[in-house]
Amino acid sequence: MTTDSLRSVTVERTGPGRFTATNSRGDTLTFATGSAGGFSPVELFLAAIGGCSAADVDVATTRHAEPSVFSVTVEGHKVQDEGGNLMTDLEVAFTVGFPDGEGGDRARAILPRAVKTSHDKLCTVSRTVEAGTPVAVEVVDGD
Repeated sequence: MTTDSLRSVTVERTGPGRFTATNSRGDTLTFATGSAGGFSPVELFLAAIGGCSAADVDVATTRHAEPSVFSVTVEGHKVQDEGGNLMTDLEVAFTVGFPDGEGGDRARAILPRAVKTSHDKLCTVSRTVEAGTPVAVEVVDGD
């Protein structure tokens, strides 16, 4: 692996049930546990799947026309099995509309292929989930 392929975020606790993630560019995103308000980690996970595919499809279709509607809904069930908590039955639904005309017609025509290509090849997030990539965890002394 090279440093060009490395991606990272740092998550810091900012209060009871509240956290801030910071990326390598210094951008931040705050989130919380369900009781503290804001997005939960599971909702961020769903947003990451939807955002990744939305970005892929946006690039492919907006070459031809600006959408009049562009929405991606991601849902699934948070369940607990004998191994612990996990999400099941993940579904991604695109609601996209384009204006009448030649550009809109081209964008509509490539939309299904763009969604399929994102799912099958481009979306790093959903492809990682489907591949079942292991997550290594360690404890580093903070003192």
